[in-house]
Amino acid sequence: MKLDAVVVGAGPNGLSAAITLARAGLRVQVIEAHDQVGGGLSSQALTLPGFTHDYGSAIHPLAAASPAFRQWPLHAFGLDWIHPGAPVAHPLAAALGGGIVLERNLDQMVALLGPDGATYRRLLGPLLRDWQGLLDDILRPLIHWPAHPFTLARFGLRGLPSAQMLAALFDTPQARALIAGMAAHTTLPLSTPGTGAMTLVLLLLAHAVGWPFPRGGAQALAQAMQSYLEYLGGEVITGVRVERREQLPPSRVVLVDSSPQVLLGLLGDQAPASYRAALERFRYGPGIQKFDYALSAPVPWENPQMLRAATVHVGGTFAEISASERHHGGPRPYVLAAQHTLFDPARAPQGHHTFWAYAHVSSASSADITAQVEAQLERFAPGFAGTVLARTQTTALTLQHFSPVFQGGDVNGGKGDLLGLLMRPTLSVTPYRTPVKGWYLCSSSTPPGGGIHGMAGYHAALTALRDEFGVQESV
Repeated sequence: MKLDAVVVGAGPNGLSAAITLARAGLRVQVIEAHDQVGGGLSSQALTLPGFTHDYGSAIHPLAAASPAFRQWPLHAFGLDWIHPGAPVAHPLAAALGGGIVLERNLDQMVALLGPDGATYRRLLGPLLRDWQGLLDDILRPLIHWPAHPFTLARFGLRGLPSAQMLAALFDTPQARALIAGMAAHTTLPLSTPGTGAMTLVLLLLAHAVGWPFPRGGAQALAQAMQSYLEYLGGEVITGVRVERREQLPPSRVVLVDSSPQVLLGLLGDQAPASYRAALERFRYGPGIQKFDYALSAPVPWENPQMLRAATVHVGGTFAEISASERHHGGPRPYVLAAQHTLFDPARAPQGHHTFWAYAHVSSASSADITAQVEAQLERFAPGFAGTVLARTQTTALTLQHFSPVFQGGDVNGGKGDLLGLLMRPTLSVTPYRTPVKGWYLCSSSTPPGGGIHGMAGYHAALTALRDEFGVQESV
């Protein structure tokens, strides 16, 4: 029987696209090159036996808040969110109070910030009142008619400036450091216009849904999506790499959860020259170098308050993080870290712990920055080296070899500046649609970009449903 749709790639966007199509009653098959689904949303034994590590993403505020995921019964298929005591911790030198912990309760956070509390409330309070409507509008193509125009306008006024300008609203080094740690997720210099937007989104999510992660590893979310898809009648085939369109089974539509380059390879000479040229100009951001540790004990943070959160932004003051992100390197890199086993002990043998960390590097870099990263960790957690039982390093090029979505080690699927958000991968009201009838791109190289939220796949599938099947409403 001929399929209605084939999805190439079982990352979170590919699975999201397949679920959306299957919910509309279509016959859907997903083909994945790896032996398990998930792509960057996967877990593996990367160090020692008994230790479960997240290969890619580790903490998932966007997944918990995703308009698509919220409407699906993923909990019925094994997804169990773990909420740490606090969303994020940010260590600082003892002279600066030892750091700051982001509290989920807005009133508590306002009180904690002291003289900066009123400013913080003015920034976040109005957005928090309609956070679901705001996410519905920003997790889609930039060019669209907003469903919540007033909330989106408030957000735009606050988010279009740079994170540097946002931080200038605050007086205390703790508040400014908190802004820097959030803004550095963009992988852009903190002076870049628009970096304030992602900063506000991450702060907003901390108060709205927290910064949780799936019990048992990121793979649990991918597995729940696969199980739900199969419950709906969809099929998943793993261990099959698709390099030519002739390898695909007959279907009415094809959705590609991979890089623009992979899409062009599949389209071959069907792709018009102008579209091919546009995708060949697609810009990627810097890469990351990632480290997974098996530890004999929790990280010995100098400030024990850092143990309240699973996510830790290690980089020091605003000025230090700004300098690091300007050059993507240096002796004191910004390190994004996760300490899951404080809250999910089954991921490691009894009494032992995992630790997940990455730092930004130039695209496709193969330079070894282990010494710089571990010196930064020792700076705020003296004795960290003494807890390390094993370490696995993943370079930017290793990530690219794992999946072409991570071109040059870019985990966001493309550069995240304003131009990169507008032309993702081309300037279009419906950027998921290709010039070839029935073919769609649904990866993080389409809006809304990187992050585990499934919304690129969701919107691509809705586009295909309207174009090819006459389905006009969300499913």
